[in-house]
Amino acid sequence: MITREMQEEREYRFLSERAAKAAESLGRQEEEEPCPLRTDFQRDRDRIIHSKALRRLMHKTQVFLSPEGDHFRTRLTHTLDVAQISRTIARGLGLNEDLTEAIALGHDLGHTPFGHNGENYLAERHAGGFHHNEQSLRVVDILETGHRGRGLNLTAEVRDGILNHTGPDLPFTQEGRVVRISDRIAYINHDIDDAIRAGIITQEDLPKDCLAVLGEDHRSRINCLVTDMIRSGEASGDITQSEECGYYMNKLRDFMFTYVYKSEKVKQREELFKVRNLIFSLYDYFLENPEEMPSEHQEMLTVYGREEVVKDYIAGMTDRYALSNYNQLFVPHGWKLDT
Repeated sequence: MITREMQEEREYRFLSERAAKAAESLGRQEEEEPCPLRTDFQRDRDRIIHSKALRRLMHKTQVFLSPEGDHFRTRLTHTLDVAQISRTIARGLGLNEDLTEAIALGHDLGHTPFGHNGENYLAERHAGGFHHNEQSLRVVDILETGHRGRGLNLTAEVRDGILNHTGPDLPFTQEGRVVRISDRIAYINHDIDDAIRAGIITQEDLPKDCLAVLGEDHRSRINCLVTDMIRSGEASGDITQSEECGYYMNKLRDFMFTYVYKSEKVKQREELFKVRNLIFSLYDYFLENPEEMPSEHQEMLTVYGREEVVKDYIAGMTDRYALSNYNQLFVPHGWKLDT
């Protein structure tokens, strides 16, 4: 049998000095008996995999609102892309793959329905604002429930990586920094794929100088950027990109913001108005009628307050669950005789 102690010893033997070691973790918010078979980072990864919040990402928008087609990315497939890219980079640099994967799987758990549009509208309506990275941390710390009560009680390294995968502060582990850049590598490239599939842009529209450096297709660009991260990290002793690849990846990102993310073909005003109205209506309704939220949310009201719990409830909804709630509450239904 390969025990936890044997795996922890293997990390010291085979991983880089820069890698986070499970045996040296800063620990959990509440102490627990260690698992006899899994390291703490492996245990965190498994807890996230089995969480309800991860499963809900299957039905949350990535970029396109209610896309027609089975091959458009969702928030879950984006998360899997980030996990795969992050693990490849971590492996190439001799970092801790288990920690990297746990952070990647948890980084978007706090995303709202309807993608960043939903996030922006919830931030507009909720007095405390809203940032999905902070909500992701709240999900794993408080909102996700299981056999041990509230929260997943994850290690400090995973919690830090989730919180700081975006925003002004960098994660304190090399693995967290890998996920931070891998997130961009993933969404820029798979969103190009989806935008071409949707007819928003064509291959010929993409900046030619970016393609000349990074690659003409999705596979080539991912390979180029991942390889560059490994080579640059090995040479610098830090998690970074080469100046050339970083420049052209950011240029490609700017292109996507101009022609896809902010395009009226994608963000149709009438559809955005509907999303805003839906988020505002649901928020206001449950603020006035908190007793109609599920019991697991109602029991938090006295601890966190009505506004915070309503925000949690709205943020946790999938696209289709939010639409179902809205239709049930605000769309007239035909009268039916009880029999």
